[in-house]
Amino acid sequence: MKLFERLTRRAKENPRRIVLPEGAEERNITAANMILADGLAEIILLGNPAEIKKTAARLNLLHIDKATILDPKDEKNIDKYAPLFFELRRKKGISMEDARHFTSDELYFGCLMVKAGEADGMVSGAIHTTGDVLRAAFQVIKTEPGIDTVSGAFLMLLPEDSPYGTDGILVFADCAVVPEPDARQLAQIAVCSARTARDVAGIEPKVALLSFSTKGSARNERVDKVIEATKIAHEMAPELCLDGELQSDAALVPIVAALKAPKSDVAGKANVLIFPSLEVGNIAYKLVQRLAGVEAVGPLLQGLAAPVSDLSRGCSATDICKTIIMTANQAIHE
Repeated sequence: MKLFERLTRRAKENPRRIVLPEGAEERNITAANMILADGLAEIILLGNPAEIKKTAARLNLLHIDKATILDPKDEKNIDKYAPLFFELRRKKGISMEDARHFTSDELYFGCLMVKAGEADGMVSGAIHTTGDVLRAAFQVIKTEPGIDTVSGAFLMLLPEDSPYGTDGILVFADCAVVPEPDARQLAQIAVCSARTARDVAGIEPKVALLSFSTKGSARNERVDKVIEATKIAHEMAPELCLDGELQSDAALVPIVAALKAPKSDVAGKANVLIFPSLEVGNIAYKLVQRLAGVEAVGPLLQGLAAPVSDLSRGCSATDICKTIIMTANQAIHE
């Protein structure tokens, strides 16, 4: 069974409440209608109710009446959530007036719903930057216990008969958030990416921390960072099948692994690739996506205390629908 068939079935069997802060935007409304038509999640749309209903009618979207529609600008809604934001940020010197102002912003309002337990996850970014989405999530939802680094993973979907990954699935991280992670951050990215592989992709993770060196073939402070990150990741999650430092060919190709890292349990079998910097990860996923025609799904944000997914501003309604399904699957495992 293909990945999205599995994810769709799991979402339908375990419907979660997903809030869409950009609820008045046409692609979001269309995606919400698709999700509601198939019963894949409960949808909360944020925005002006009259505007949302008018757009849905114009597009002949017949299932939007199944959604919960809330207006973050409505004083009653601000009254409900502003005290929570005030409590979360009062040590930073925020006033109640400021708390009310932030609460009226759709991104903060959506995060507050998740924080309050009235939504299980949030999907945004079609008209907001990654920085906007992350800022609200950091301030309201915060990171999970033991983790202080948020990262972004992509699911790279190769043909199912590909010799690489598991059933053609590879996880790439970090490709979206941390420009130059130190060893501790890189270790956290590795552990969180393993969880993404297991919980969302449904594969047993074999994690490779990548470098331009394999098991001491080169000496450099950048190699040392990956070696240290591998050690920290083992301490954080000793049960994980995880190894580094590995070159990408040693991580993926059995015949190369046999030559370069014959004692490794990961080399030649890796399905989770951890890049040493955002520069490398972002370039790598885009090259694989464009040159090999591989579907890149994400980024899935990792490390937050509850699921938040960031969209590309060039996304389609179908992209949003897929992201909602993945976010629901993340929420199932919370």
